[in-house]
Amino acid sequence: MRQGIYTLYFMNTSLIKKVLSPYFFVGLFVVVLLLIVLWPMLRTGGSQSVVYFSTGELYVGKLSFFPQLRLTDAYLLVTTKGGEDPSATNFQLAPLRDALWAPREVYLNRDQIIFYGPLDPQSKVAEALRSAQ
Repeated sequence: MRQGIYTLYFMNTSLIKKVLSPYFFVGLFVVVLLLIVLWPMLRTGGSQSVVYFSTGELYVGKLSFFPQLRLTDAYLLVTTKGGEDPSATNFQLAPLRDALWAPREVYLNRDQIIFYGPLDPQSKVAEALRSAQ
């Protein structure tokens, strides 16, 4: 019986030595460093993005992927027909914060997204966003 206890004790101490090896601490340091560097980029989107849904709606806002796909400072791109010229199409950015439900952020369903991508800072939509703020 005693031999079994000593064997268990020595097995546990060798396991502890393996866990507390220098490789473990280096690996832990690398993981913590990566989290510190990548967390802000994953948590909040830095630049404006465009998200196109299967319903035909196009949203513009700051897109972030972690912990869930979401859009903050969101605008809906609304298309309207021209008043005088019916063949002309006018575009308007409608901020979601002015909607009746006034969301701060919108959580997105990945299955409904056709594509998403960064908004070009020189595009007309980006210019309209800058003038709206």
